Parts: sequence; C-alpha cells; structure tokens
Amino acid sequence: MYKLKQIIECNDTKGGKIFDLFIQSLIILSLVGFSIETIPDISKSLAEVLRISEIIIVIIFTIEYLLRIIVSDKKLKFIFSFYGLIDLFAILPFYLSTGIDLRSIRALRLIRLFRVFKLVRYSNAIQRFNRALILIKEELVLFIFVTVILIFLSGAGIYFFENQAQPEVFTSIFQSLWWAIATLTTVGYGDIYPITMGGKIFTFIILIIGLGIIAVPTGLVASALSKAREEE
Repeated sequence: MYKLKQIIECNDTKGGKIFDLFIQSLIILSLVGFSIETIPDISKSLAEVLRISEIIIVIIFTIEYLLRIIVSDKKLKFIFSFYGLIDLFAILPFYLSTGIDLRSIRALRLIRLFRVFKLVRYSNAIQRFNRALILIKEELVLFIFVTVILIFLSGAGIYFFENQAQPEVFTSIFQSLWWAIATLTTVGYGDIYPITMGGKIFTFIILIIGLGIIAVPTGLVASALSKAREEE
C-alpha cells in the first residue's frame, strides 16, 4: 500500500513521474478526441475509434480515482476536495450517458472539459500559480469589488451623457453596462459608442482607468508568484 501511495501521490519518484506522465498523456489524448468529435460528418470508423478510446481512457481514469481514494488518509476529505471533484467530473459524463449518444447531450459533453483541470495536479508551475492566488486572495477580492463599482458608475455615467442623443442605443443603465465592460477592459468592440462631446471625454477618462485596471492584477500576481517561488 505504501509503495502504491508513493507512485500515485509522489511525483518526485521514478514510478510517480512515469505515472504522472501517463495520466497527463491520457488527459491530452481525451481532449484531442473530444475536439475531433465536434467535426461534422466524421467517418463511422473514426467515430468508433474515438468511442473505444474514450471507454479505455474512462476506465483508466476510474481506476486512478478509486486508487486515490484507497491510498488517501482522509478519504471523505479527498472526495470533496477540488482534485477529488475534478477526478469525479472527468468520468461522470461517461457513466451518466451509458446507452446514450454522448454527442447529442451538450451538457454532459461540456462536463468532459473538466478533464483539463486534472493537469493542474501534475504541473508545479500551475500549483505555484495556485499558491500565488491564495497569497493575494484578499487583494483580488477587493480589486474585483472596486472593479464592479467602477463598471456600474461607468455605465450610469455614459447613460446620462448619451441617453438623449442615442435613446435607442443607451436605453438604460443596464444596457450601458455592456459599453462600460467593453471600455474598461479596453476591448472596444465598436458596436456601441458615444457621439456627444461629454460622452467622448467621459470615455477617454474611463479608458485611462481601464488601463490601470488591467495593470493592477498583473502586478499583484507577478509579486505573489515571486513569493511562491521563494517559498519552494
């Protein structure tokens, strides 16, 4: 049991590295297969190959999931943990769709995309990024809160500038929030824009603020990543 636990949970051993590489390869293979399934009018032979490969991959993922539960010291904690739920969602669509064409059930197909999150467990860089987010979680929450307030104020401001000039475009503050989001993120789709002088000046101010909004989380994450790297 101890040796099995070393292979499954420790990626610094030879067996653990081989196991991790094997599972990562299967995850990528399953995502490639998922993408190929979306191609219209694929041949029956290819569809059958994809079906068989999906069955084999799900069986292996199921065995992995059960083994992780077995070797876990706190089984319930693992089952309801982030990684435990991701492992479950990676195989759940297959068993829920037994006897049904999975391609016809969009919701279940979407759940299969959770397999990409399985890669988080096997990447030290991603785990470091996760630790960095934990370090700055309070700052990120504050940043998101301030951003939401700015979006609302931007939407309300442009509404009062442009509503009379473009009543069919800026019909309400809620409609104006789309402009606020596109402007603060500096995307600028161009589908809704101001035509009054006051609206244009207001837009310029919001664009400047938007540049700062993009820079703040970037700096926070970069600083936290440095701290996370130093702690290793």
